[in-house]
Amino acid sequence: MVLKEELAACSRSKRNLSQRLCERETNMLAIVSKYQEELNLATAHEHKVADEYAQVYAEKEARGRMIDALHQEATMWMDRFALTLNGSQELPRLQAKAKAMADTYSALEEIHRLLSYCQLMIDLMAHIIRNC
Repeated sequence: MVLKEELAACSRSKRNLSQRLCERETNMLAIVSKYQEELNLATAHEHKVADEYAQVYAEKEARGRMIDALHQEATMWMDRFALTLNGSQELPRLQAKAKAMADTYSALEEIHRLLSYCQLMIDLMAHIIRNC
C-alpha cells in the first residue's frame, strides 16, 4: 500500500514537473521570440543608418567634385581675364557658364561672392575699354 501511494505521488510529481517544464519551455520560446524581434529591429536600424551614411557621404563627395569643378572653371576664366582687354567675348561667356553651374548646384556663398566680384571686374574692364 505504501508503495502504491509513493507510486501515485511520483506520478503526480512527474505530471507536475512535466507541466512546469512545458510552461518554462513556452516562456523561453516567448523570450527567444522577443529577442529575435529586437535583433531584427536593431539590424534593420543598422542597415538604415548605413544607407543614410552612404547617402550623406555620396552627397558630400558630389558636392566636393562640384566645388572643384567650379574652382577649376573660375581659375580658368580668371587666367583668361586679360582677353577682355583685347575685346574678346570669351571671358563673359565663361563667367556666365560658371554662374549657371553655381546656381544649378547650390554652390557655397564664397563661390557666389567670387563670381559677383568677377562680374564686377568684367564690367569695370569693359567700361575701361569703352572709355579708352
